[in-house]
Amino acid sequence: MFTGKKMAYQKVNADQRAPGHSQYLDNDDLQATALDLEWDMEKELEESGFDQFQLDSAENQNLGHSETIDLDLDSIQPATSPKGRFQRLQEESDYITHYTRSAPKSNRCNFCHLLKILCIATILFIFGILIGYYVHTNCPSDTPSSGTVDPQLYQEILKTIQAEDIKKSFRNLVQLYKSEDDMEISKKIKTQWTSLGLEDVQFVNYSVLLNLPDPSPSTVTLSSSGQCFHPNGQPCSEEARKDSSQDLLYSYAAYSARGILKAEVIDVSYGMADDLKRIRKIKNVTNQIALLKLGKLPLLYKLSLLEKAGFGGVLLYIDPCDLPKTVNPSHDTFMVSLNPGGDPSTPGYPSVDGSFRQSRSNLTSLLVQPISASLVAKLISSPKAGTKNDACSPLELPNNEVRVISMQVQTVTKLKTVTNVVGYVMGLTSPDRYIIVGSHHHTAHSYNGQEWASSTAIITAFIRALMSKVKRGWRPDRTIVFCSWGGTAFGNIGSYEWGEDFKKVLQKNVVAYISIHSPLRGNSSLHPVASPSLQQLVVEKNNFNCTRRAQCPETNISSIQIQGDADYFINHLGVPIVQFAYEDIKALEGPSFLSEALFSTRATKIEEMDPSFNLHETITKLSGEVILQIANEPVLPFNAIDIALEVQNNLKGDQPNTHQLLAMASRLRESAELFQSDEMRPANDPKERASNRIRMLNDILQDMEKSFLVKQAPPGFYRNILYHLDEKTSRFSILVEAWEHCKPLASNETLQEALSEVLNSINSAQVYFKAGLDVFRSVLNGKN
Repeated sequence: MFTGKKMAYQKVNADQRAPGHSQYLDNDDLQATALDLEWDMEKELEESGFDQFQLDSAENQNLGHSETIDLDLDSIQPATSPKGRFQRLQEESDYITHYTRSAPKSNRCNFCHLLKILCIATILFIFGILIGYYVHTNCPSDTPSSGTVDPQLYQEILKTIQAEDIKKSFRNLVQLYKSEDDMEISKKIKTQWTSLGLEDVQFVNYSVLLNLPDPSPSTVTLSSSGQCFHPNGQPCSEEARKDSSQDLLYSYAAYSARGILKAEVIDVSYGMADDLKRIRKIKNVTNQIALLKLGKLPLLYKLSLLEKAGFGGVLLYIDPCDLPKTVNPSHDTFMVSLNPGGDPSTPGYPSVDGSFRQSRSNLTSLLVQPISASLVAKLISSPKAGTKNDACSPLELPNNEVRVISMQVQTVTKLKTVTNVVGYVMGLTSPDRYIIVGSHHHTAHSYNGQEWASSTAIITAFIRALMSKVKRGWRPDRTIVFCSWGGTAFGNIGSYEWGEDFKKVLQKNVVAYISIHSPLRGNSSLHPVASPSLQQLVVEKNNFNCTRRAQCPETNISSIQIQGDADYFINHLGVPIVQFAYEDIKALEGPSFLSEALFSTRATKIEEMDPSFNLHETITKLSGEVILQIANEPVLPFNAIDIALEVQNNLKGDQPNTHQLLAMASRLRESAELFQSDEMRPANDPKERASNRIRMLNDILQDMEKSFLVKQAPPGFYRNILYHLDEKTSRFSILVEAWEHCKPLASNETLQEALSEVLNSINSAQVYFKAGLDVFRSVLNGKN
């Protein structure tokens, strides 16, 4: 499918699959009998006074039960369950119709007429036996029909997932990490997935431009004393290089400018717009070196502000006060990537043979160097980040002091091969609709982190459980594609190139993306992230999981920007996503975007956080339940109303120039409510169970979020405006940035452009839902 230039498509018609189909079932007499029966039943219903069955007016149908939705903006709350708004369609495996025909009001009944009825009944009986026998002998008795959602099916698949198996897989993967060649890891993943029964597991390779550390580490030298330091704060010496050579080499900013810069260090704190405005009033910042804290806003955005202000270099660090007390990163070095995504030499198009390559060894004019907190303390002549009355004192350089340093940034740019491993389980009824499940593996020449082993062990555990059921004859309705991405640390290169390579297919066919990027960043709090349309499904699964564990701590599910390979699917395809991960609850309370720093997380640290691997098992089962439900529900478990509610919530509060946006958001909510009530509930009617109608409904559901992709967003900001910058921000991120940008000005084109982008997105979504309503009404009117 997606494993090379050749792609196979298989569209299966429900009529072609029916094992018991027979030409005799199309007999004209039987069709006439069925029509007579339907007419008699309708007459009986009308005579009995069942006014709710109004066949002449599709608009007046009131099928199923729906909740009354309060339109008060101040009380907007998502529904407690996606099933509260409509009953999902579920195919019936045994649909038997019993009927009795009244005797004709004629005296011409005779023996021939009775014989004819007897013959027809006998033929029907014989063919019923034959069909039943054929279906019984060709379908495993213990496997439910794919069209019927068995409540126990998912648990039967997931109960085979065991923490001990995940731990064993994790340790085996860590052993492979010692190899400098990442192909050893890719080969291991491919071999294991193939042995489990996954279909057509292949390598998908791309030759891309990687920015790698130079054999000699970067340095920072104090001009006043001549002291030279490595990024971790250790003095420049041969002994220090030997003791921590790998950590020194991989403490760098990929795709930074290279060279030497001697200049004054200016503390810009977090590099926010207000920080730069204050500093530029008192100092000339041209070609100076900014001392920048990571966090609060995307790094790429803050670097763009510094570059625009005229800075020449950046020393990047994490303030210990922004981390939990249990973490001591004073001497820790880290890596960051300045690549927004994909191969820098082929921006916006795949890096395949024959593609034109642009010369882009660096993606910024700034010299950027990550350094440890201990080195920052030495630069500002502070012993360390101290504490006063249990309150941490942030690191900062006094404004009246001058520090001049020389920074040397050394990197090497090379063309390297990045490998993705891709396999799939073909769907039974909708094989051309894909649920993509993504993890990532280690890429050679990158930092020494080993959390990728958790990611790979989890996705492999789910594949093992799924394939054990598939081998017994069951298949999901939709195709599940499993991907292990390469080049993630350098800017999600593997997933971007694959996405660009198959963009036309993915735009049409991808239903959802399930991310298993970095599942264990702590052990105190489960932190799910989901698109607005999928949040209620995640709530449902999380509550069920809590019930099974006899504990149910409050879990906050949000739509926020995340790190990892889901980026392309969110921002270029508008695909709904779900990600489960455990976090340190104290880390969640600190500044956002600290996860942009890639630390050298050892396997021993991961096993300390989850010694029994029960947390790994929980994430595997939660992710698995979501995957199975999206892949197997006849009607996709997405919520249109929750998207409209999210839009209205983003516009709440005292925000300038939003009256037009509020009016448009109100119309969007009305259209979404009509769509969910008028189009989702009719799916419960057996008459509406035709595959083409369900297909139309699902096509609309899977594309709901595409309307919210704006053409351009500030660097580091999501193009999909349904996602917030962090959990502390409940407004459209591009409007937050525009309002900050226009503060010093009386009027600002940036704000007007941002308001227009949001307005057009809301309007596009409203038109989309309304068009869906019109299509279904046309279909219903055509039938009537």
